Amino acid sequence: METKRRTLVKAILWNVIGFAVMSLVGLVATGSAAVGGAMALANTVIGFLSYLVYERVWTRIDWGRTRARHHV
Repeated sequence: METKRRTLVKAILWNVIGFAVMSLVGLVATGSAAVGGAMALANTVIGFLSYLVYERVWTRIDWGRTRARHHV
């Protein structure tokens, strides 16, 4: 089972990477660091919240998981 803290840390790190990539894409697409940064920030906030919900939903789904066997 994944803890809420682990989910949060994963989401933050993933979104830092995504923000950097989207800032670069926005800069290249618009020619403006301000517009590209604003686009990246909006994308990051929406993506961060979506990722947290997505991960927490999947922690409740057992499909595809294997259970560890205890050997004596």
